Amino acid sequence: MKINQNPKQAHIYLIGSGISSLASALYLEKDAGVPGENIHILEKDKIAGGALDGIGDTEKGFVVRGGRMHEMHYECYWELLSHIPSLEDPNISVRDESYEFNERFVSNGQARLLKDGKKIDVSSYGLSLKQQADFLKLTFVSEKSLGNQRIEDWFDQAFFDTNFWYIWTTMFAFQKWSSLAEMRRYMKRFIHLVDGLYKLGGVMRTKYNQYDSVVIPMKKYLEAKGVKFELGKEVVDIDFNLSSDKKTATVLHMKDKSEIVLGKNDYVFFTNGSITESTDNGSWDRPAKLKGIAESGSWKLWKKIAAKDKAFGNPSPFCDHIDLQKWYSFTATMKDNTFLDYMENFTGNVDGTGGLVTMTDSNWLMSIVIARQPHFPQQPKDVKVFWGYGLYPDRKGNYIKKTMAECTGAEMLEELYYHLKIQDLMKPVTNSGKVNCIPVAMPFVDSLFMPRELGDRPDVIPKGATNFAFLGQFAEAPKDCVFTVEYSVRTAQIAVYGLFDTNKKVQPMYDSAHNPKYLLGALKAISR
Repeated sequence: MKINQNPKQAHIYLIGSGISSLASALYLEKDAGVPGENIHILEKDKIAGGALDGIGDTEKGFVVRGGRMHEMHYECYWELLSHIPSLEDPNISVRDESYEFNERFVSNGQARLLKDGKKIDVSSYGLSLKQQADFLKLTFVSEKSLGNQRIEDWFDQAFFDTNFWYIWTTMFAFQKWSSLAEMRRYMKRFIHLVDGLYKLGGVMRTKYNQYDSVVIPMKKYLEAKGVKFELGKEVVDIDFNLSSDKKTATVLHMKDKSEIVLGKNDYVFFTNGSITESTDNGSWDRPAKLKGIAESGSWKLWKKIAAKDKAFGNPSPFCDHIDLQKWYSFTATMKDNTFLDYMENFTGNVDGTGGLVTMTDSNWLMSIVIARQPHFPQQPKDVKVFWGYGLYPDRKGNYIKKTMAECTGAEMLEELYYHLKIQDLMKPVTNSGKVNCIPVAMPFVDSLFMPRELGDRPDVIPKGATNFAFLGQFAEAPKDCVFTVEYSVRTAQIAVYGLFDTNKKVQPMYDSAHNPKYLLGALKAISR
């Protein structure tokens, strides 16, 4: 690995436009001294932002494929957003806007788990002494010793019926067959949140969906610095010059048959893999289609280059098991207050303070989130939006006798109303045509939790790499947790500060696992 001494002449090509690329572009310009106009973000889609999304309008319906939960100790992420002016008030940063918003709307879910349409008392996690011991033991063993074990290899079957598991699986989207090593990382990384987990204590959100709150302000900031966003540009292969001690990227091959030949001062940063690749939107009366690797860009590209050198990782564990990785989400748009008024009265939470509400007796294991309204800046006052998802889309519904994957948006809402026991209340709203619901199929959304071996995720800067780095959820940032924006931004810092002489260090990870206060709090919590 060489440290670049001549950043003014460097040209950087960022493949993918998710938050790890956006963060890299900011650090390259601000800290490494690369001129903005020398930074190119190559994105195969016509819109930037990767998994941080949010789109739509009142008439067609709004869509968020998912939402990112944040917390106070996302050290890299909040530092990044401290440099980005808010879209609504350029005098304050996105970080300060988010902090202020979370002071006003504090997460305190009062209806976290439901059964038979009624709230479950979740003040106890319901763990047996053996399960508590297994939980603690997991935090003390080494990650290496766990190999590619699954969560179900560690805990007994009864563990998966506890309040703790229902809260954990729906909050983070872990499955029984997910990686035990990833669960261990989560337990260590978020041990300071375990005490309040049952009411989503400590969870923070952005003011609007993440596309409007984070992506648009970042894109605006970067474009003002000269950074070039090249949308509709797909990289289909990368040539490398490989030897025993050095690895150098030499040519980027584009889908339109053009090439970008990398000179001696050029770099490529590749977001390998994506959780939102190949997604498909259905509609009120049409199910979403399940697509796969054939329709993806980054998975195909990663597979191609991984075959060239084992230091480039192994995408197969993460993308070859779509049936274990997929889930379906849905976004409802309502020109009517009935549903939100009912949920506010039922849960005791005003919008934006309740977070996830999970139907534990749902065959699909369905959860919904009512974010603070408006969730989109352009959303009129009389329009309400909420999001939901199901972790078991191949099971038939309890009321709609189809799998979730086969359901239209209308059918997904019907199933939800059945679990909440509000079918009669909502029938007039449905009949009035004032509601829309768009289902989304996401084949790779849980791929980052798949059991893996060390080395399956490549190092951000592989040994001997002279001019390239891997970014995002499928590059290795030791000890940190995938499925978080923090992880993506951390990989960007590792890449830029590792390849350029910036005198900057990667933000240290918040280490609550060695704080006696949090350890004791977690111990108390799991034994409640």
